[in-house]
Amino acid sequence: MRIILRCSILTAKLKFEGRKFLVRTNSLIKLLICLVAIVALFVIFIRPLAHSIRQGLDLQGGTHVVLQAEDTEIALVDEDAMQRVVSIMEKRINELGLTEPIIQREGERRVIIELPGIKDPDKAIETIGKTAMLEFKDEAGNTLLTGTDLKDAQAAMNQQNGQCVVNLEFSDEGAQKFADATLENVGRQIAILLDGEILTNPVVREPILGGKAEISGQRDLQEAQQLAILLRSGALPVKVNIIETRTVGPSLGQDSKDKSEFAFVIGIAAVLIFMLLFYRLPGFIADISLMAYTLMLLGVLKGLDATLTLPGVAGIILSIGMAVDANVLIFEHFKEEFRLGKSIRLSMDAGFKRAFTTIFDSNITTIIAAGVLFLFGTGTIRGFAITLGLGVLLSMFTAITLTQFMLKLLVNAKVVESPSAYGADGFVLFDVATEKAVKK
Repeated sequence: MRIILRCSILTAKLKFEGRKFLVRTNSLIKLLICLVAIVALFVIFIRPLAHSIRQGLDLQGGTHVVLQAEDTEIALVDEDAMQRVVSIMEKRINELGLTEPIIQREGERRVIIELPGIKDPDKAIETIGKTAMLEFKDEAGNTLLTGTDLKDAQAAMNQQNGQCVVNLEFSDEGAQKFADATLENVGRQIAILLDGEILTNPVVREPILGGKAEISGQRDLQEAQQLAILLRSGALPVKVNIIETRTVGPSLGQDSKDKSEFAFVIGIAAVLIFMLLFYRLPGFIADISLMAYTLMLLGVLKGLDATLTLPGVAGIILSIGMAVDANVLIFEHFKEEFRLGKSIRLSMDAGFKRAFTTIFDSNITTIIAAGVLFLFGTGTIRGFAITLGLGVLLSMFTAITLTQFMLKLLVNAKVVESPSAYGADGFVLFDVATEKAVKK
């Protein structure tokens, strides 16, 4: 009986040890796969992603335009007119899909527009500089409708003849005006003019009561889309002339740009080395998570087709600092728990739980601040807010999930169980059971 009992105990121990070995092996394999995958992806994609993101005027240059408003017999320049000019310019540029533009007043009559990374500045200048005064006139030269009666304008292809056209939709008041105009001019021509030039001069064959019209004569769909943008954004309230146009290089200069990139690399390297020296294995895991964070942030910016400016770079650097700060909080709480005599695994779990509330609260307040900057800021300030907000969200994700996942795999693998490998060497531990201090 004793022999059988001993054999059963030995068999149970072997099975238990076998399960422990299997868990350690699986954890080690998973950890190695994560580490190799993140490092490989970082090495392969970091440079292509970094160079594929569009840069702002201060980093890569672009087009600089100066507009000046002038008095005419029809309209005089005043404060209200200039505010409307700036508003319409912002709307037109947003319609063109240009990101991170700078639109600002200079003096009483000038507006400065900076467009980063524009490949064809002539077309952009042509679009933003037009007055876009749309008129419908009868044969006697009387103005029947203007662009203020428009509700919408969209470029399209005419299904019958394949021509590129702009479909107009009038407001309720404009639709009634258009219906009356076509009713009174059946058999006559109604000319459609843009900035005094005739776009088309069709003959009214029957009254048009639906509140819609069509402008034909555009050479291609791109020209039709440009015209639709102008009409949707509205006519400028005063005459505006382009008095200066130039293509500018990086405002910081290529030398300063190179030094800024070098400083960025040095700063990141210093953060990685700091984490490795002070926190050993957990610091190494945090560094790997920081690589994953950088890839995710650049990928999101690329997906959003964002334009990166120097304030945007500052937002990224600040969010990296906050990502490391989250890991520091976790690891310091781990050390506190370890001082109480807990095991490495329990101390690590408690460190994450205790640090979560602090990390969550600090990051949420930063995200709120970034949201306020985005809502009320303009130009590069909004770029800073976007990179900071996205960076904080992603850094919180990597610190709470990815870092925690890999650290649990590391602890379960039990490759190294020495406290010094976890940055917890030389501590005086407090045994709760005996209420005595014990040197570890």
